[in-house]
Amino acid sequence: GELSTRSEDFRRLWASHDVRYHRSGTKVFHHPAVGLLELDYEALMLPADPGLQLNVYTAVPASPSADGLALLASWAATTLVDHPSTRSDATTWETR
Repeated sequence: GELSTRSEDFRRLWASHDVRYHRSGTKVFHHPAVGLLELDYEALMLPADPGLQLNVYTAVPASPSADGLALLASWAATTLVDHPSTRSDATTWETR
């Protein structure tokens, strides 16, 4: 497409098919509510399930990204109190 017609570097890189798998590194995300999040990631292979992996993202402690994640986590935290009239065990569930 358009990138190929405008950039010799792009054409050369695209033609080389030099693709590498990255198991760890840093990614930057833009979240509409908290802004930029710079997160380190680690891709963990799951030996019991070939072809599947678990991607873990973390922020540097006390960083703006850690603050953003904490804010998002606080919004996602919910408290569900089951009412005895609807559940026989009257269990209280909390997730944080």
